[in-house]
Amino acid sequence: MRPRFNAWKEGAILYLPWMAVGLFFALSARQPMLQILAWLFFTAGCGVLCFFRDPPRRTNAAPDEAVAPADGKIVGIEDLDSSPHYDGPCKRISIFLSLFDVHINRAPCEGTVRDIRYKPGAFRAAMGAETTDTNEANAVWLDTPHGPVTVRQIAGLVARRVVCRLAPGDTLQKGEKFGMIKFSSRTELYLPPGTEVSVRLNDKVRAGATVVARFTTHA
Repeated sequence: MRPRFNAWKEGAILYLPWMAVGLFFALSARQPMLQILAWLFFTAGCGVLCFFRDPPRRTNAAPDEAVAPADGKIVGIEDLDSSPHYDGPCKRISIFLSLFDVHINRAPCEGTVRDIRYKPGAFRAAMGAETTDTNEANAVWLDTPHGPVTVRQIAGLVARRVVCRLAPGDTLQKGEKFGMIKFSSRTELYLPPGTEVSVRLNDKVRAGATVVARFTTHA
C-alpha cells in the first residue's frame, strides 16, 4: 500500500531549487558580502529541509493503547464535561510542537474517518491553551473500536498551514501518517472519558511511538 502522506513531496522538494541558487552564488560570487548572503540563504534552506524530516517510527502499542499523534511536549491533560470537538464528556491531551520537533501527524489508534472539520482562525503562539479556541485548526473525527476519538491539528505563530490528507470514510492504522502542521504548532487528542492517561505534563512524546493512553472500554 502506498503511503498516504509523504513529507518530502509535501514541501521539502519545493525548496531544492532555491537552495541550488544559494549554493551557486555562494561558490561563484566574487563579492564577500554576496557570498555571505548566499551562504546564509543556503544554510536557512538546509534548516527548512530538516523541518520536513520523516524518521521511521515503529508502533508497538497494545491493541488497547493509544499513541501520540504528534512529537512534542505534553502541555495539557484535562477532563472536559463537553467540547465542540467531541460528542459528550472526554479527556483531552494537548501536545506543543516546537520548531525543532518532527511535525508529521500520525493516527493515535486504528479507526475510520467519520468527519473532517476545518476552522479558520488566528495564528497565535500555540503554547497557550487559549489557542484551542482562537487559532486555525483542523479536526479529524474517528470512529474506533474503543469509541470516538478526535485529533485536532492547530496552527501556531509560525505555522501557517495545516495539511491533512484524509477524507470521510478513510481507514487508518495505528501510527499511520496522515498530515502535518508546517512549523511550530499544537496537536490535541480527544479520548473517551474512561481512558487512562499514561503521560504527565511536560513529558516529551514521539508520534506513533509513545503510548499516551490506555482504553478501558470498547465501543
